[in-house]
Amino acid sequence: MRAWFTGVRPLTALVLIAAVQAATATATAYAAGAAPDTAPSAARTPGHVVTWGASADRVGDGAADRGYRLVVHTSVAGDDPRIRLSNAFGDRPITFDNVYVGIQEQGAALVRGSNRPLTFGGARTVTLPAGATAYSDALPGRLPAAVNLVVSLHTPDAAGPATGHGMAMQTSYATWGDHTAEEDASAWPERIGSWYYVDAVSVRPKAATGAVAVLGDSITDGWQSTADLNRRWPDYLARRLRTAATTVKGVANEGISGNKVLADGAGQSALHRLDRDVLSQPGVRTVFLFEGVNDIKAHTGVTSQDLIAGYREVIRRAHAEGKCVVGATIAPFKGWSEWDEAAEAVRQEVNAFVRDSGEFDAVTDFDRILRSPYDHERILPFFDGGDHLHPNDKGMQAMADAVDLGSLDCVGPARP
Repeated sequence: MRAWFTGVRPLTALVLIAAVQAATATATAYAAGAAPDTAPSAARTPGHVVTWGASADRVGDGAADRGYRLVVHTSVAGDDPRIRLSNAFGDRPITFDNVYVGIQEQGAALVRGSNRPLTFGGARTVTLPAGATAYSDALPGRLPAAVNLVVSLHTPDAAGPATGHGMAMQTSYATWGDHTAEEDASAWPERIGSWYYVDAVSVRPKAATGAVAVLGDSITDGWQSTADLNRRWPDYLARRLRTAATTVKGVANEGISGNKVLADGAGQSALHRLDRDVLSQPGVRTVFLFEGVNDIKAHTGVTSQDLIAGYREVIRRAHAEGKCVVGATIAPFKGWSEWDEAAEAVRQEVNAFVRDSGEFDAVTDFDRILRSPYDHERILPFFDGGDHLHPNDKGMQAMADAVDLGSLDCVGPARP
């Protein structure tokens, strides 16, 4: 396998590639692979593992002749990268006439020689029906871990609801017209804070490797962490996994700000999006469930038994797909405007179930990690991002450090 990129530049991803391949290796042509798939599943991407993911949601309306240069951060290294485009929330077909991937140098500028066109069933153009997704063909070459991959795409006909991820905590770029093949930044003046139409990247690792998909809300999405520095707690978890003696290396962040387990609203509920955002991701061995505070804090009438029933549904469906499920306790949020004693009582009852029921394959106790020793209903001030609900960078790191990495590498229950 020849290298994906040409040339070597210090302090860039090219150094990582050069460590395992020729420093002056030339780029290979893209390869034709499987035809576009309107209902992808892990089984349709044999040997691939998700290296980045972001939950799909509606992000306003699409516009014709729009270009997006989207910056995403990989978790696990591997060969033959491929991306997944999504029109999950569209109400009409959408065409992408050019899609490229490269490595970020700075801002909208790409490392010279890294930008490569993708194909879909051997064609440079792909049309997704309303509600559909499609994987690209594999692009020969190796994609390192912990690099900023840049997906540049152009759509000539977008209209109606656009699919993407609203709160990226990562600066990407937009333009008018098709500038996908250009590696300099001059045609990409508009800074944006959302991802459009791309919801996953997968690679083929050299060794048997799996991934964990985190199903969560704004805490998992990274709100109150520092933007553009990959300091969401799943990012810190990915850093730990890279050097750990475990075969789980991939991390897919499937959090949506404001998301609930039981009810649609800020994105589809966890129960409604579980298949698309989590179980369909290639190589996922473990589902990490950290969600529920939005169900109980907004005085919706949700009881502990309601939320526990939702957790049990996630467990049942994940186990049916042979996945392990790690449950996390709901973190404290006293001081947030919607906190009250009734919501706190539900939180305590749900956390007791997570800790003591034995229904999860493993448990991570974020409540105990984040709470103040002087008031267990409040987040520790040192970890508080300022609103008494969302952790800051230190809190995010503490959460990742609390995860037992061995619990992510368990053997899932057999499919019935």
